[in-house]
Amino acid sequence: MKSAHLPSLWTSLGEIRLLNDFVRGWLAEDELAADHDGEGRPVIVLPGLFTSDARTAMARRVLRKANYHAYGWGLGFAAPVREDTLSRFGQRVDEVVAREGAPVALIGWSLGGLIAREYAKVAPEKIDKVVTLGSPIAGDPRHNRAWRAYEWAAGHSVDDMPLNVVRERKPPVETIAIWSAADGIIPPHASRGEPHMHDRAIEVSCGHLSMMNAPDALAAMLTALAKG
Repeated sequence: MKSAHLPSLWTSLGEIRLLNDFVRGWLAEDELAADHDGEGRPVIVLPGLFTSDARTAMARRVLRKANYHAYGWGLGFAAPVREDTLSRFGQRVDEVVAREGAPVALIGWSLGGLIAREYAKVAPEKIDKVVTLGSPIAGDPRHNRAWRAYEWAAGHSVDDMPLNVVRERKPPVETIAIWSAADGIIPPHASRGEPHMHDRAIEVSCGHLSMMNAPDALAAMLTALAKG
C-alpha cells in the first residue's frame, strides 16, 4: 500500500481540533438552522465506527432547530458490519417511516454513510435521499487510516465484508457526498468518489472526527437536505 493514498501525518494530526470544532458548532447551532425549513421531513442520522447516537446529538439538534424530524439510528454502538446489519437497520427505518408516513432521508457519517448507501440500494422506496460525510465510498478499502482497527474489531477482512457491498454503485435515490481535504482518516479520493457515484459532492474544510460538529459540515448537511 502506498502512503500517498493515505492522509498525510500532518493532516491526521489535525484531527486534534475536534474540541474546538465542537465548541464552534455548539455556538453556531441557531444561526446554522435559521435559514432552513425542513417542513417536518424525517431524517435518520447514522454514527461512525465505534461511536453511537450520543456522538450525533449536535447534528440532530441542528436538524430539529431547522424543522426536521431527526432520529438517531437506535442500534447502539456502531460496530463493524454483520450479515444482519441491513435487516436490523431496516427495522428502524420501518419504524420511522410508519410514524412519519413518508420516506426518510439518511445522513451517515463514515461507516454510517456506507450502511446508509447500501440500505438505500435494497429499499429505495423508503428513502428520500442519502447524505454521506467522510464515508469511504470509493477506492481500495485499505486507503484510509481506519481499516486496521476495523479488521481487528470485525474479525473479517475489509475485502470480505459480510454484506454484498458494491461501494462505488450509487443508490437509486438522490445521493450527496460531503468530503474534506483536511480529513485525517479518509482521504479525499475515497470520500468524494467519482461523479457517477453520487449526484453531488460538497467540499468542507473540517477533519473527519468533526464531521458531526464543525459548522461548515453542519451547514453542508443542511444544504444537502434542502429541496430544490
